Amino acid sequence: MRSKCRTPLISTVRFKRQLYSPPTLPKKTTQLRAVRLKPNPSLPLSTLRNSALHPQSTCFYSDALKISAKMGILNEGKQVHSHMIKLGLNNVLSLQTQMLNLYVKCKHFPDAEKLFDEMRLRNLVTWNTMICNSSLYMGFSYFKKMLINNVGFDHITLNALLSASTELSDVVYGRELHCFIVKLGFLFDCFVSSALVDLYGKCGLVEEARWVFNQVFYRDLVLWNVMVSCYASKSLTQEAFEVFDLMKKEGVKGDGYTFCSLLNSFGSWGFYEQGRQVHDLIIKLCFDLDVPVASALVDMYVKSGNLYDARKAFDGMTARNVVSWNTMIVGYGRHGNVEKAMKLLREMRLQNFCPDELTMASILRSCGVLSTSGEMGQVHAYVVKNGFESFLSVANALINAYSKCGSIDGALQCFVSVAEPDLVTWTSIIGAYSFHGLSKESVIVFDKMLATGIRPDQIAFLGILSACSHGGLVNEGLHYFNIMMNDYRIVPDSEHYTCLIDLLGRAGLLDEAFNVLTSHPIACTLDTLGAFIGACSIHGNITLANWAAEKLVVLEPNKSVNYTLISNMYASKGRWLDVESVRKMMTDHCDYKIPGCSWMEIDGNVNVFASSDKSHLKTIDMYTILPGLMKQEYSIFTAKDTCSSNMDVCAL
Repeated sequence: MRSKCRTPLISTVRFKRQLYSPPTLPKKTTQLRAVRLKPNPSLPLSTLRNSALHPQSTCFYSDALKISAKMGILNEGKQVHSHMIKLGLNNVLSLQTQMLNLYVKCKHFPDAEKLFDEMRLRNLVTWNTMICNSSLYMGFSYFKKMLINNVGFDHITLNALLSASTELSDVVYGRELHCFIVKLGFLFDCFVSSALVDLYGKCGLVEEARWVFNQVFYRDLVLWNVMVSCYASKSLTQEAFEVFDLMKKEGVKGDGYTFCSLLNSFGSWGFYEQGRQVHDLIIKLCFDLDVPVASALVDMYVKSGNLYDARKAFDGMTARNVVSWNTMIVGYGRHGNVEKAMKLLREMRLQNFCPDELTMASILRSCGVLSTSGEMGQVHAYVVKNGFESFLSVANALINAYSKCGSIDGALQCFVSVAEPDLVTWTSIIGAYSFHGLSKESVIVFDKMLATGIRPDQIAFLGILSACSHGGLVNEGLHYFNIMMNDYRIVPDSEHYTCLIDLLGRAGLLDEAFNVLTSHPIACTLDTLGAFIGACSIHGNITLANWAAEKLVVLEPNKSVNYTLISNMYASKGRWLDVESVRKMMTDHCDYKIPGCSWMEIDGNVNVFASSDKSHLKTIDMYTILPGLMKQEYSIFTAKDTCSSNMDVCAL
């Protein structure tokens, strides 16, 4: 770089991008004003070095390097470096450190190491710059050099190394650092202890994290928050609440981060009552005015299934951001309330908030849940108009939504429009074909995915196994199940075994399915046994069906659907006394059975129907027309039976 920058003229260097601010030159003398207005080619470099221009230029180049590092613009930073060399500022320690910071943050480690080795003087900031932004192993390498060269280190050095260990979940290096920290007395430093607790917590070593936490006598708010977050992230909600109570007893008031961690944990595990208690405390401390905390409250109520309280908390927010709107829209979408989700989306746009890809993906997901093709078309038009199709999450949601709305052509068109489909995209179209009974097409797409070099995961194999099961493709299904275990080293879970049992059972291979159930304990689940009973019922093997039914009732005696499945099996064989016995068992062991429902979309409105339900606005009209429809259906079936019997007579 130095060999290319021998000319002393600043004006000969041309920047690819305009710098953010020109260097401010001093106005002390007429000579300097002449230099500023008319660059003199004959002016020696030593004049610039020794002039009053030097301090001001140092400040300017320092700011330019900081901006380059922050924005990650390496080329412009290198041009600034060339300027520094021309002005003889390349040996200024502060500028060298800034340049080092640029190279490291831009992940240009060869130049960073070269610059570091060429530095005549180094201080603690220089070493920390090299350690803080480099990889774990490179950071430890420079830390060892610090110790060899007797360079003092501080809490920033240790925190950087602990943070690097946390990112890689490398607890081995973390334990070595822990020993070093204890030996040198840094354990009582809240800054270092917080990083150590965070390391153990994210590596799943909660007890070690609590031990470190207990060793610190004077804990700051950050350390308390890290400990609460450690328990909350591992779903140890009770322990997180206990730390929070201890925190209050010691007179430490939580902040927004504390409450967000607690609310997230309560929402994930449905601790509704504890969430309400924290909500009361949040209102008392006026943290409900904090937008992230208020959004976390809405999310907690949504995850607990209380949409009324969620909407109440949402409406009570004094200020909202896109995350707040998304939280409520996602809540409606997750619970299949597409009408309210769409209404909230319109309200969001009226208040000048722009939906993002998460908003659109959630809306599309809710459209798919209720199979509302009318709303689906409107959302797709908005997606195309605003350029959301480029987001893979939205494209994948479009494929799933069109599939569930009954439009396999629409799903395929969305798939084809994706320039670089990822694993989720391929899995979505495989599932779409399977959902529509196009099993062979699913197999073709799965093989194409393998040919592109994309490695399938458990969900992709579950999709193709389900397709093979519904299409009766026994050989293909067994092939994919084998390569999943042998080639891709994926351990099948209960859902994969359910597909395998269903595949074998539909093909009448009941003995093989029975062997799978008995030889793999993980395969003997509620869904697997249910699939096996269904296959036995189809092929008339009551003995194996009874075996599975006994296990099913033992595993979950209070679920009515299990008794219904067994009852239907006996009914198909005309064993009405057994049907009556099973129905009595269901009455004795189960609560009220939630009736099933169906729905259809007419003119953009979703009409829901349940057995013996008379809540619909047009119930009287429907019940008036129903007898006529039943008569027509009866006459059609009678005609078919007469035709069939005549054909049988002719055949005889």
